[in-house]
Amino acid sequence: MVTPNITSDQSALLSLKAKITGDPHEILASNWSATFSVCDWRGVTCGSRHRRVTALNISNLGLTGTIPPQLGNLSFLMSLDMSRNNFYGELPHELIRLSRLQVLSLGVNMLRGNIPSWVGSFQQLQHFSLKNNSFTGFIPPSISNMSKLETLSLQYNSLQGALPIEIGNLNKLKQIVLVYNQLSGFLPLGMFNISSLQVIALQNNSLSGSLPSSICSRLQGLTWLDLGRNKLSGVIPPSLSECSKLQVLLLFDNNFSGMIPEGFGNLTALKGLSLGWNNLIGVIPEGFGNLTALERLYLDGNNLHGTIPMEIGKLKKLKRIVLDYNQLLGFLPLGLFNISSPQVIALQSPRWVVRMVEAGSLLQVHLGSIPVRNPIVYVLGIGRARSAWTLWN
Repeated sequence: MVTPNITSDQSALLSLKAKITGDPHEILASNWSATFSVCDWRGVTCGSRHRRVTALNISNLGLTGTIPPQLGNLSFLMSLDMSRNNFYGELPHELIRLSRLQVLSLGVNMLRGNIPSWVGSFQQLQHFSLKNNSFTGFIPPSISNMSKLETLSLQYNSLQGALPIEIGNLNKLKQIVLVYNQLSGFLPLGMFNISSLQVIALQNNSLSGSLPSSICSRLQGLTWLDLGRNKLSGVIPPSLSECSKLQVLLLFDNNFSGMIPEGFGNLTALKGLSLGWNNLIGVIPEGFGNLTALERLYLDGNNLHGTIPMEIGKLKKLKRIVLDYNQLLGFLPLGLFNISSPQVIALQSPRWVVRMVEAGSLLQVHLGSIPVRNPIVYVLGIGRARSAWTLWN
């Protein structure tokens, strides 16, 4: 048996080059040559001790081609980043031999097929991204073998089926981003016991069930919770107010019922809150006046009644407040007109109509038939086409 060395690494990379059918900047064509040491090739990093290829970064070069099986011969490879290109086809089984991998980033390509179960053999992997491709099938339960995994990014594919309950075993996980797939079934309860989690983003799937009543007991570091556009139901757990580091909370377009928890006023780090288009009742908590970091507030499309708390007028960073399609009435908080950076105020309901014009950096809101001089923009409610993941990115 021939012992792999830098020559075999060079051979593996030349096999990759041979599979490239499009190289618009001619980077590989001109640089990946036997004339140069492989360790000097564009995107190639070698270890100082063994002089073997330890990292390959050819991201965002506009390359078109397929991934050759010979890439699995890079036995010292710890980081593979081929993202933001036009690679297509399926993942070759031979990649299973890359046992040292810590980073596998193949996002924003045209790869397809199932996510193979053998990805679970990457036990050193910390970052795994296949986002923005055309993968289908299920998320393999073997993913739980990636005991060191910190980020899991599989968004914008066509994955289906339930989230594996084994995800709860990934006790080092910091980010799980699976937005815009076709996932269904219940949320795995074990996921809410991963104390290292900072980001949970599952928007635009078909997930059902309810949220655990003690959702934040282990998620003290959670900064981003996006469960919008699913089929979740039940009440919004009051214990969500215990996730004190939350900056973004998106629960819109579900079937949540009950009242908005009064304790949400304690989420003082919150920048974005979207609870629109559920079945929420009751009033807007006065505690919202404590959300001094809040920039965007969506409560539209519910059955909220009563008045808008005057305290909301104290939110100096508020850029967008959308409360239309409720049963609200009364006066607007005058403080809204003193906010220096508002962009949208939408408050349409059966009880009133609000018009808005843009004047400098302020929004002037006019009720009923009060005349508006030199109108630039009129808003009579702005519909449901917002609160998407990209809104907060």
